[in-house]
Amino acid sequence: MGRMFLKSNLTVCCICRSMKKLFLLFSLLLSYAANLEGQKDNQFIWKPGPWGKCAGDCGPGGSQSRAVWCFHAEGWTSPLSNCEESSRPPKERSCFRVCDWHSEFFQWEVSDWHHCVLLPDAQDDFSPGATECVTAQHGLQHRTVRCLQKLNRTLVASEICEHFAPQPPTEQACLTPCPRDCVVSEFSPWSKCSKRCGKTLQHRTRVVIAPPLYGGLQCPNLTESRACEAPSNCPLGEEEYTFSLKVGPWSKCRLPHLKEINFSGRTGLDFSSDSNEHVVLTHQSYKARHHFQLVSVEIGFQTRQVWCTRSDGKNVLQSLCMQDSFPLMAQPCIMPKDCETSEWSSWSPCSKTCRSESLSPGVRRRTRNVNHIAIGGGQECPELLEKEACIAEGEHPQPCPRYAWRTSEWTECHTSLLLKQHDPHWHEKRPVCGGGIQTRKVYCAQSLPAASTQGAKEVSRPVESTLCLGPAPSASQLCNVLCSMDCILSSWSAWSPCSHENCQDPQGRKGFKMRQRHVLMESTGPTGQCPHLVEAVPCEDPMCHRWLVSEGICIPDHGKCGMGHRILKAICQDHQGEAVSGSLCPMPPPPERVACELPCRMDCAVSEWTVWSPCSQSCSNKNSEGKQSRSRSILALGGEGGKPCPPVQALQEYRLCNDHSCMQLYWETTPWGPCAENTLITALNATIGWNGQATCGVGIQTRRAFCVRSNLGQVMAKRCPDSTRPETIQSCFLPCKKNCVVTAFSEWTPCPRLCQPGNATIKQSRYRIIIQAAANGGQACPDTLFEERECEDVSLCPIYRWKPQKWSPCILVPESIRQGLMGISEPCGKGLQTRAVSCISDDNQSAEMTECFKQTNGIPPLVQECTVPCREDCTFTPWSKFTPCSKNCEATRSRRRQLTGKSRKKERCQDANLYPLLEMEPCPCDVFISQPQGNWSDCILPEGKREPQRELQVQGEEKECGEGVRFQAIMCSDKNGRPVDPSHCSTSGYIQEKCVIPCPFDCKLSDWSSWGSCSSSCGIGVRIRSKWLKEKPYNGGRPCPKLDLKNQVHEAVPCYNECNQYTWVVEHWSPCKINNELRSPRCGRGTQSRKIRCVNTAGNEGEAVNMSLCTQDDTPSETQACSLLCPNECVMSEWGAWSKCPQSCDPYTMQRRSRHLLRPSLSSRTCAEDSQLRPCLLNENCFQFQYNLTEWSTCQLSENVSCGQGVRTRLLSCVRSDGKPVSMDHCEKHNLEKPKRMSIPCLVDCVVNCQISGWTTWTGCSQTCGQGGQMSRSRFVIMPTQGEGRPCPTELTQQKTCPITPCYRWLLGNWSACKLEGGECGEGIQVRSYSCVVHNGSTSHIAVHVEDALCGTMPFQDGILKQSCSVPCQGDCHITAWSEWSKCELTCIDGRIFETTGRQSRSRTFIIQSFENQDSCPQQVLETRPCTGGKCYHYVWKASLWNNNERTVWCQRSDGINVTGGCSPQARPAAIRQCVPACRKPFSYCTQSGVCGCEKGYTEIMRSNGFLDYCMKVPGSEDKKADVKNLSGKNRPVNSKIHDIFKGWSRQLLDTDGRVKIWVYGVSGGSFLIMIFLVFTSYLVCKKPKPHQSTPPQQKPLTLAYDGDLDM
Repeated sequence: MGRMFLKSNLTVCCICRSMKKLFLLFSLLLSYAANLEGQKDNQFIWKPGPWGKCAGDCGPGGSQSRAVWCFHAEGWTSPLSNCEESSRPPKERSCFRVCDWHSEFFQWEVSDWHHCVLLPDAQDDFSPGATECVTAQHGLQHRTVRCLQKLNRTLVASEICEHFAPQPPTEQACLTPCPRDCVVSEFSPWSKCSKRCGKTLQHRTRVVIAPPLYGGLQCPNLTESRACEAPSNCPLGEEEYTFSLKVGPWSKCRLPHLKEINFSGRTGLDFSSDSNEHVVLTHQSYKARHHFQLVSVEIGFQTRQVWCTRSDGKNVLQSLCMQDSFPLMAQPCIMPKDCETSEWSSWSPCSKTCRSESLSPGVRRRTRNVNHIAIGGGQECPELLEKEACIAEGEHPQPCPRYAWRTSEWTECHTSLLLKQHDPHWHEKRPVCGGGIQTRKVYCAQSLPAASTQGAKEVSRPVESTLCLGPAPSASQLCNVLCSMDCILSSWSAWSPCSHENCQDPQGRKGFKMRQRHVLMESTGPTGQCPHLVEAVPCEDPMCHRWLVSEGICIPDHGKCGMGHRILKAICQDHQGEAVSGSLCPMPPPPERVACELPCRMDCAVSEWTVWSPCSQSCSNKNSEGKQSRSRSILALGGEGGKPCPPVQALQEYRLCNDHSCMQLYWETTPWGPCAENTLITALNATIGWNGQATCGVGIQTRRAFCVRSNLGQVMAKRCPDSTRPETIQSCFLPCKKNCVVTAFSEWTPCPRLCQPGNATIKQSRYRIIIQAAANGGQACPDTLFEERECEDVSLCPIYRWKPQKWSPCILVPESIRQGLMGISEPCGKGLQTRAVSCISDDNQSAEMTECFKQTNGIPPLVQECTVPCREDCTFTPWSKFTPCSKNCEATRSRRRQLTGKSRKKERCQDANLYPLLEMEPCPCDVFISQPQGNWSDCILPEGKREPQRELQVQGEEKECGEGVRFQAIMCSDKNGRPVDPSHCSTSGYIQEKCVIPCPFDCKLSDWSSWGSCSSSCGIGVRIRSKWLKEKPYNGGRPCPKLDLKNQVHEAVPCYNECNQYTWVVEHWSPCKINNELRSPRCGRGTQSRKIRCVNTAGNEGEAVNMSLCTQDDTPSETQACSLLCPNECVMSEWGAWSKCPQSCDPYTMQRRSRHLLRPSLSSRTCAEDSQLRPCLLNENCFQFQYNLTEWSTCQLSENVSCGQGVRTRLLSCVRSDGKPVSMDHCEKHNLEKPKRMSIPCLVDCVVNCQISGWTTWTGCSQTCGQGGQMSRSRFVIMPTQGEGRPCPTELTQQKTCPITPCYRWLLGNWSACKLEGGECGEGIQVRSYSCVVHNGSTSHIAVHVEDALCGTMPFQDGILKQSCSVPCQGDCHITAWSEWSKCELTCIDGRIFETTGRQSRSRTFIIQSFENQDSCPQQVLETRPCTGGKCYHYVWKASLWNNNERTVWCQRSDGINVTGGCSPQARPAAIRQCVPACRKPFSYCTQSGVCGCEKGYTEIMRSNGFLDYCMKVPGSEDKKADVKNLSGKNRPVNSKIHDIFKGWSRQLLDTDGRVKIWVYGVSGGSFLIMIFLVFTSYLVCKKPKPHQSTPPQQKPLTLAYDGDLDM
């Protein structure tokens, strides 16, 4: 049947081929005719020119054009009407016009260079005879160059990038290592020969160690074969064969013909098939009326051939291979069916519906569903989702919205955070100023067109932050709250004289004395204050103008002594000390002269009165009054008859001063009130600006002034002088009302479009952001900033599942085929049964199969093997259910079955070992064991409740230390050690343990000490304050500033003391005490004394202070020498003041002082000089003055403030030209220019601790099951550490081990042996099983088998569980298994690594079992893979020692492996050594040293060039064997090796192992034969003497000893 069917098929094929040839010829003729006809119509063709330059707007809106001509086929142009308009190429197209500003958006992207590839001509030219490669050879390497858009990394046309920069090169020359040939190992030993008679082969193999690289030679044959010698017991010419049943491959699965169907009921029929010849074998339980999409299977059959093959590979009669069971030749199979899909759905809308500057296109999608899955090895399903790029449709698509970052206004500066960092006990009651942090909200919003935002503030609704590109603006920054500082004042001036309050309108007899002070440094800050600047005291008899009288010298009226007069000079001054008209002063004016008296020659001479001393007190009260004094002294004693000297009391005068009360009056004011609107100045509001911007008008602010009497408090306002009353009303700028500005609500967060699992409530929300807070009475902000609502119409996801139908009856191979092929008529044996499967929803509605594939891993099996029992088989009932289990974990459960039918009577069926009727298994046990696994997690602090925030908030520090919890995962397993869900052992799956994160402690310093006193009492000095270390930092606390050796930190600021603040006060000199023993006053020299003290002029009472505060260099003398002139001596007045020197201190200018005569002398002797002159010398009697400025001080902050805005000051002093600091009056008198700025604002950087965000939520587990999974959460730095602040924590990410859940997976078993199903060799099938196992995810854990239901649907196809295989028959040429992978080897050049990745190889070769079948042998196979951790190997030639001018040469790798290949052929050492020139002299031969030598008995006579000249016989070397030697000597030049061979025979009779050498046996045997020969010869000679010539006996040993030397 099979052969007939084959012949009919061949006949049909021949007919089909003939028809195909005729049809092809006919098609060629038709196409040729159509081509001839088309040539007439296509004589004119369109030819376009090149595209022009892109013009138009920048970006994708450009256009370019080109010219299009109509050409005749012969090349000349033609009118356009001759060409077909329908095929005309376009003349215009849109393009991307590149502008210069596009350079920010496009760039060249260059990949790494690829591997260096050998040039093709280098590969062709390379041959073994070519020039040897030394180190490397030339090659090329390429790389990819693309033009990309920077934003989204999309590919664009190269012309865009070429507009800005030329395209980088895509190839370059390179060097590649020299060619390396394939390297193989040594051959294995020869396989053993078979002992059977006949032609047998033996083989040996080798493996590939390194593949050919860089153009090296390919691998040689890996197999060698040779014929075995036939065993000696085999008859000559007879061969012994073995026979094997060889099975061929299974044919394709096909459906049976109608005539092949057995209608006995074992197979189902489907008469709905359109074919009249084939029948579909399906399960017929379900019809189309169910409207379910069924997955069904067709069952066909397949056959195979069986041969009987001989051991030499030839096929013989099957009768030679007959055995008990014949191989299976037919079996049922699954008809392959390709995957069937529905038509493509329509394209979805393009994801990009607008036009943007970005060139990235949108994406549109379409899908299709699976109608039927691939079955029986049919074609798998194609892609079910297709995507393609798309652009916005329409002629003028709308421009895409653009998004940008927006920010709200900065909040007020909060100093609390930084103050708490410095002082944990800080509280709000303290004044708040200095450095702080202010925040703002950052959000992403759509950028509106410029036209729509003109005239209105842009307020856009917030959108998702992912739409904004680039980094977001900062949400926090350092800020400063200005600290308030009171102003600095000068000291009080002296009291003015009593004057009217208003000299323009003097009224009454009441007036005021006033003193003033001025502001040295203005106050700062909102609460900085300045005290009053004017104080007044009431007085009697006020005067607005006064006479200032100066006296001249006393002029005698008659003669030279006696009564005289002084001329008075009176000047009228107002209350400010300026000269005015004398008519304003009170009348009468002072007299023009006043009487005086000059002493005569014998009168007592007294000095002029000194000036009045300063008043002892600034005011008077009941207990003390202000006083001042003046004095005069006796210059000369009176003589006889002259006027005597006045008493001591008359030498001093006292008067009261500052007799006013100590109760000063001054004005105090309240702080200015708020700026309020004033209707009187509303008209001015339109014209007044504020800070260059449109203002909101001018208003007024008021304050209250009240009169204060010192030490008593507020008094009536009329008590204070009204002229000094402060202003109580001033104009101000009205603050603008600021309405609250909020964004529009964001879009509602989208509700899910797809269905949702479960019935959880899903909400959507929206929010808005305050970008400007209300101020100054503006509209308040709304209360609702966040809204939430439930999503409507959210559908629940239906649950889809596979619904399998009942299994069909077991389907066998059709009976006719069974009988025709195998001769079996009984319908029994192995078959297949099928079932249909449909996809349904949870409400039993039909669904697309795609839905079930989405929710399940696979599809339930559609086919399973079944068995129809034969008459001789044992049959059983189905297994019963397992018996119930008790609660005891040691209990077992069982199930039973029984024999049925005739099987109950069969003896072999009752064998319980072969056919058990009872099965037992242990009961499930609910005892679980937990074991800790892995490391402890980080210490995790408890989390407080957090409100959802849309933006970053910096309100305070997150809790970063304290008591927390750490976790360690547990592995839960049952009593058999199988992992189970951790909920069986613990609710959380963790062991929890308390832990502590140590809190950081900052460096603690003490408060600042009080400022020390100024180091200088006059001029500029330094004041110092300090802090000292109280506690060192630890656990990452804020570090300490730089400390000195005493662990202190100091701060120094300049200070200034007025030089007249502390001054020396001297009393009047005592009378001159004459140095004699007599008490009576006498004239002559003496001494006088006075008291001195240091007083503080700033004090009210001029109290005495420590003398060290006054300038020691200016300390007045307490005693001095004096003299009393005698009555007859000339008396001069005291010297007047020196005249002033010019400011330039010109030494050519003289300084003068004078005095006048008070009393002439009695004798004619002239009096002393009355004037003196001296030059104005710098720094002696003439001084220059200048202002001295200090450097700017460090930035000074207010008390209790650590950073922020402060003040840097510098101090001004007056310095004399000799370097001595003096009072500021000296510089002010010279009208020197003062510096304008004595203070400037400054900023002290805030020391800010690192600010970090809160922890994010925990991520999902890194693994779906098993141990080793990690969850993590992170936080980020909001504000980095500033200055010496607390550093950021190193732990910004926390890890926690996931709960260990069991891992279930399908485990494929090993492939079975090749199943031939009755055959002995040929094509078969390997199968492997699968099972569900559980493990804990670790590599060391052994997977344990569990119930298949825990793994879900089996995802494996038949192709994974079955594969074809073959078992070689005797005589077949077959391929070997893969060799082991070779060691990882790197490519190296001169010992240096050329590549970081190595290679390793493995190979397969073939085995020839019969030379007749070697043409069918497969090719040897080489596999190479990359590897890491390789080594460099080098290959060297090795050679053995010379032996008879020969040696063995081989290649060896550096690790000691002998190989073939790898060593340079040019460097191969010689294996045979020859003498050059050849040894042709008589009695000479080639020695092992490679030079010519002489035989034994001859000596070498050498030439001058070292070569042998001739061999000279040694005298006395002849013996009785000379004839033998002569014979051997004649033969020696032919082969001189014999001498060397026999050289050692006479020396040693034994081998190295103690055995007798072979030549000894030969010589003994030869000698024995010679003796027999001699006896036999003697007999013959004696019997019949004949001439006889025999072989010389000396040659016999040579013949026995030398095995086949051709030269012999």
